[in-house]
Amino acid sequence: MPRYGPEKIRNVAILGHSHDGKTTLAEALLFAAGAIQRMGSTEAGSAALDFEPEEHRRKISINLAVAHLEHDGFKVNLLDTPGFLDFVGQVQSGLAAADGALVVSSPSPQLAVGTEVAWQQLNRDQKPRLVVVNKMDKENADYYGALDAMRAQLNPRPVALHLPIGAEAGFRGVVDLMRMTAFVTSPDGKGGEAPIPEDMASLVAERREQVVEAAAEGDDNLLEKYLEEGTLSDQEVERGLREGIMTGRVCPVICCSATKLLGVRTLLRAVCDLLPSPQADPSGQPRALVFNTYSDPFGRVSYFKVLSGCLKSDQTVPNANRGSNERLGQLFFVQGKEHVNTQEVCAGDIGAAIKLQSTLTNDLLGARDGSAPQVQVPQPSYHLAIFPRARGDEEKISTGLARLAEEDPTLQVVRNEETRQLIVGGLGDVHLDVILEKLKRKYGAEANTETPRMAYRETVGGTAKAEGRHVKQSGGHGQYGVCVIEVSPTARGEGFVWEDKIFGGSIPQNYRPSVQKGILDTVAKGVIAGYPMVDIRVRLLDGKYHTVDSSDMAFQIAGSLAIRKAAAEAGPVLLEPIHEVEVRVPERYLGDIMSDLNGKRGRIAGTEPDSGWQVVRATVPEAEMQRFALDLRSITQGRGTFTTRFSHYEEVPAHLARSLIEAYQKEHSGKE
Repeated sequence: MPRYGPEKIRNVAILGHSHDGKTTLAEALLFAAGAIQRMGSTEAGSAALDFEPEEHRRKISINLAVAHLEHDGFKVNLLDTPGFLDFVGQVQSGLAAADGALVVSSPSPQLAVGTEVAWQQLNRDQKPRLVVVNKMDKENADYYGALDAMRAQLNPRPVALHLPIGAEAGFRGVVDLMRMTAFVTSPDGKGGEAPIPEDMASLVAERREQVVEAAAEGDDNLLEKYLEEGTLSDQEVERGLREGIMTGRVCPVICCSATKLLGVRTLLRAVCDLLPSPQADPSGQPRALVFNTYSDPFGRVSYFKVLSGCLKSDQTVPNANRGSNERLGQLFFVQGKEHVNTQEVCAGDIGAAIKLQSTLTNDLLGARDGSAPQVQVPQPSYHLAIFPRARGDEEKISTGLARLAEEDPTLQVVRNEETRQLIVGGLGDVHLDVILEKLKRKYGAEANTETPRMAYRETVGGTAKAEGRHVKQSGGHGQYGVCVIEVSPTARGEGFVWEDKIFGGSIPQNYRPSVQKGILDTVAKGVIAGYPMVDIRVRLLDGKYHTVDSSDMAFQIAGSLAIRKAAAEAGPVLLEPIHEVEVRVPERYLGDIMSDLNGKRGRIAGTEPDSGWQVVRATVPEAEMQRFALDLRSITQGRGTFTTRFSHYEEVPAHLARSLIEAYQKEHSGKE
């Protein structure tokens, strides 16, 4: 493969709603350009870009896939991203390497959630884009209905660059409004220019005017000329569109049928003509961003985009994030799961290396010189406790999850020492289901999951005195320790307060710390439901000792008995963690979300409008938030987002506390 300069490279992410044909479109582009010998099918499991067993089984893309093609002197790197919302982390990886994007949409007047989400992502990252209305050959295909829906709801407002010739089974080509030429494509993907159909003349004239207006708005000089003369040349239209796309003011819409290879070549031409080249310095020091990590049978594969200079096979480069050096070994270009060896990957291009020792996603290879793009990793919103299905698999699970977390930054694995559970966090139930499937397939570990246990706390609601008495004096060395304590609540968050109120020598000074230790050990384990006690004041008031039989251990046991009795008589209370929650939803879902949060025992703190959206702030018990990621997705069809953080502890309602206490005491009855 010849070396391409940055000006001849296009790095293009493909985004959109699940099942709108993103992967099929990528396959069509690759096949039309001769990069693959046959066009695979996602339904048949033969797609070059969907090669994981989990993708074949579910018939959806799960991982970011990378491939490349050559066309008319350009190299186009395609970054095919998943459409299912659980795998948005892979979308973010693709966007970090992309300089432009294709938003794939179905020909329907109902704007899909995935299209909206992709638009928001591209607006946030300020990425230039084209819209591709795919599946123009399907029944009830409505290109103009889809276009009107996008123009009504999206900003920047899309404008038709291509018009379909025919529809549904009769779809046979497109009119290019930039060059005012028709292209009629045969089923083999070939074909050529043709006269614009006469019955489309008035429609073409109307839509051409919209394109010229959009081009004029993309360039101030062209706008001035357009206002003076009322028209622009084809070259000026192309220049204005390119400028408008770059600045985010213009978004052209193209139509095609990927499965029929109709309109695919005209799309490829538009990608090369209109989407931007990477801003990369060929003469600079070698620098590359690792934007994705993937484990295949050969080892861990690191995908990178070269920001400046060239990376070469067998070169040693510093990892600016890790403070270590990496030997690159054999470099290659990626074609789905295939590797195409190369001696170098140069500025603006995308390549990969295998078995790097310490490099992970978001690492910078080479000197840290100026800013570099970053993968924006979303935080986990759905958590499960995971445990082995078979004894002895704990190590397999821990090792496997650690490896999977290396390739998927949206997967979080932590051990909760308080609840003694291994917790996995992800972006939804499907995400974690896929993790379990990979864990079994790649690392031979089968696991079960359950809802994580809550880190409740215990405290007391009143004041009580109690005696702890541990006396055994029959035969041999005796045990003797007696203490009297008083327990009472403190202010929330004050913790454990110890006060020695003994006057005189009812308990010698050297045994009083033993009483405190016995109390602290019991407080740490809980008294009524097995959770740590907090926010209590314990006063040591009195006691008794024996000159021979008293010991540290005897007074520890006495302290433990005393705190159990006192806590039970002082009105035991369970506390639960409360989280501050911020939910961002389209305005039309505000009432449903507020109702849902109220039903979760939440307290609404306020709402705030945000450009057609509403931000809801509330405090909600953590126990009620465990499935909120799934509920929010269901209510808003995936449009809503939320963040949450721990705030404080509050008393659990009595009826809920009672069931927790009874369940614990039933489980532990007879064990002590």
